[in-house]
Order: sequence, then structure tokens, then C-alpha cells
Amino acid sequence: MNYTIIGTGAIGGFYGGRLMNAGRKVQFLLHSDYSYVRSHGLQIDSCDGSFHLDNVDCYDSTSKMPCADVILVGLKSTNNHLLKDLLSPIVGSNTTVVLIQNGIGLEEDLQQLFPGLAIIAGLAFICSSKIGPGHISHQCYGSINLGNYSCPDDRFHDILKDMQDAGITAAEVPYDEARWKKAVWNMPFNGMTVALNTSTDKLLGNPSTRRLIYEQMMEVINAAQALGVKGLDSSFADKMIEMTDAMVPYSPSMKLDFDNHRPMEIPYLYSRPISEARKVGFDMSKLAMLEAELQFIQDSYLKK
Repeated sequence: MNYTIIGTGAIGGFYGGRLMNAGRKVQFLLHSDYSYVRSHGLQIDSCDGSFHLDNVDCYDSTSKMPCADVILVGLKSTNNHLLKDLLSPIVGSNTTVVLIQNGIGLEEDLQQLFPGLAIIAGLAFICSSKIGPGHISHQCYGSINLGNYSCPDDRFHDILKDMQDAGITAAEVPYDEARWKKAVWNMPFNGMTVALNTSTDKLLGNPSTRRLIYEQMMEVINAAQALGVKGLDSSFADKMIEMTDAMVPYSPSMKLDFDNHRPMEIPYLYSRPISEARKVGFDMSKLAMLEAELQFIQDSYLKK
């Protein structure tokens, strides 16, 4: 299978780079650093072993790209309004899209745009950032959970095996469980690092915010349980706290967007899960308050 990367940044660049480094045919969509990568290739600095990719098959428009077997979407969900135009030239009758994005409801909305499309949720547990043109820094972790939304089983497992063969720690997880498990980490840490203008280690280093983070995690878990999602209980919150304690000091993607005065992923990371929980009578009160704070912060710099 050939792979196409839409959003060659910290996430798409890392997983696409690993696949290419393992010998898979991969093509990359780039914008600001298209000319640089075409001339100099991609550099992946990784805690699991750094590597450089020469002769990268890259493009500056999907209208110039061949049809793809598998598309990995690593765009921020704030850019999902672009997906119809980006994907239309490269989606064929047997194309599968893997949405490596944060939030709830992403696959449902994409399926409405492309009713017959095979879709997989990709939930990355990784500390990675793009630090320059064609240059990605992978600090720690790097696993990815795949949740099958509407993909034929044989194709799903072929993609899973390709990732595993490329040295990526990839696992199959039930779709709803995969999405809500990622929300257990994302909803507390992304928003709290913005609201308090801090990093993950400092949030857990203070007893008051450590307790609040845990309570927010449990609010996500309780919302998921109210929605009928299996495989989530307090032990998962304990695991996420333990994992983050061991992580290098980290600024999540929403904090980086805030620092650079970019739109934040509030709709899919907060508004959608809060709304879904309310439909079944569960009020995510702490996270609804955080959502309002994030909206106020974003409005203060986007509406200037």
C-alpha cells in the first residue's frame, strides 16, 4: 500500500517518516517548507533513534498527487474545514483515511463529507514537535491506538501491521474506547496548560492542580461510561498520571497554539464531548468551565 501524509508536522511527519524509513512508499503534502524538504529531505530526531530521509516524495498541492491507498491526516482539527478540498483529488474507491487528530466526533463529520470512505481513528500518545523546516523532534513515547470506524477488517489489519513493521507501537482498540481514552489525557492537560500558562510537569508538581487534573480525568471517564463506552475506569486515570509523571516537561499542542496566537482545538476537544455527554444527562461541569475559560482566552487574541 502507498501512504499519503496530509499535515507533515510533529505527528504526520513522525509516523510518515517511520513508514518511509521502513521502506513503505510514502508521499508528503507540505506547504511552508515544501521547497526545503524537496531539496534537503526530512530530519527526524528521535529518542528511539534519529534518522534522515533523502529524496522525499513531496508535493505542495493534493491536486498534483496520485490517488492514495492510505491517507494519514495529521492536521489540527481547526483546519478540518479544508478536508473536503484536500482529500477529494486523492480519495479513490479503496482509499482509507486515518484521522490522527484529537477530539470527539471527527470521524462522524468526515463520513458525512465522504459517505463511502473507509475511516480509522488514530490516537497518538507521543511527545513530538516540529522545530524547523523539515525537522521533527520526538522526545518520548510514540505509540498509536487505531480504532476502526468504517474500514473493512482486512484492510484495517494490513495498515496496523504496516505500522508495527515500521517499528511503531500500534494497537487495535475499540473505536469509542480509543477516542475517549485519549480525551482522558487531552481534556485536562491541553486546557490547563493554557489556562494557567504552564507545562505538564508543573501541573502535576503542585498538589492542588494535581488533584484537579485527576478530578477532570475522572469526569471524562464518567462521561464515557454514561455514554456506554467500555474499558475505562479509575485505573486508567492512575495510568495517565503515572505516564505524565515520567514524561519530559511538555507543552501540549493546544499550549503551542496559544503561545503562537493560533486558533485552539476547542470545538472537538471540548465542545463536542461536553455536548455528547449532556445528551445522556451527564454534566462535565469542571471541563465545561475550562471550555469557557479557553474560549475567553482565545477571543482575547483572535478578535483583536
